[in-house]
Amino acid sequence: MMFNLQRYSTHDGPGVRTVVFLKGCSLSCTWCQNPESRATEPDILFDSRLCSAGCTHCVSALPHAVMQQNDHLIIARQQFTPADKQALEQICPSGALSLCGKPVDIDQLMKQILRDKPFYLRTGGGVTLSGGEPFMQPHTTQELLQRCRHEGLHTAVESCLHVPWKYIEPSLGALDLLLADLKHVDEVAFKRLTGGSAKRVLNNFCRLATAGQPLIVRVPLIPDFNADRTSVRAIVDFAAAETGCQAIHFLPYHTLGINKYALLDQPYLASRQPLNDPDLLTFAQDYAAEKGLTALLRG
Repeated sequence: MMFNLQRYSTHDGPGVRTVVFLKGCSLSCTWCQNPESRATEPDILFDSRLCSAGCTHCVSALPHAVMQQNDHLIIARQQFTPADKQALEQICPSGALSLCGKPVDIDQLMKQILRDKPFYLRTGGGVTLSGGEPFMQPHTTQELLQRCRHEGLHTAVESCLHVPWKYIEPSLGALDLLLADLKHVDEVAFKRLTGGSAKRVLNNFCRLATAGQPLIVRVPLIPDFNADRTSVRAIVDFAAAETGCQAIHFLPYHTLGINKYALLDQPYLASRQPLNDPDLLTFAQDYAAEKGLTALLRG
């Protein structure tokens, strides 16, 4: 299941790239900027800004799932049947109600990817699988990477590494670069805001180092989670000693994904203010350099 395809990206690996966004993630990070990627099944999005005044197509077609109340629509997402979801494009002429997620047709996807092969070859770019968590769909991820490798394309995966090792290992032979999140090394802190296990992530980093997998460690810097010197120092120490990486990227927290939560009718539980701590960012880069790592700030 995928939910987006982004061409001409320059921020998800070297060169010009096509990024394939796959659905499904085993974490529930409060600051997630792609909440539509979490569920493995298609999500129903409702954008009230696109809703045409006086239009009642959805209410008429889906009375069990869409109700009008005081000039507002009430969307009962749990009442949508699979057939309802597939019909949304025809039911809602304005696109206010839409479906996010569709099955992956690898043959068709490869045709789209290969349209830009000259750009990949000219710039050293290629294809990046993102999400969500691509390794939550291990067979799809493995096949896509192998097909891209067969076409001579550079391959990359963006991963939180919060999956069983058996989901990761089969793809390594066709993976040129792993962009792997290292959010925290403390188990309690990690679980508090992600719902997952830091131990699983750290164990996977160690296994990747043993396997010799080229990777870049990425650290989202989140207020009241890891945006402090003690946490940054511990993260950098682990990255330098245990992952085999040469580079670490720091990603300051931003709020660009807030509006997506409204489309899903979900609360946004993280800070509504972007990270504004130049001293911490300078410290993070300097400390990483002391540990022999190339450090970059990424937006």
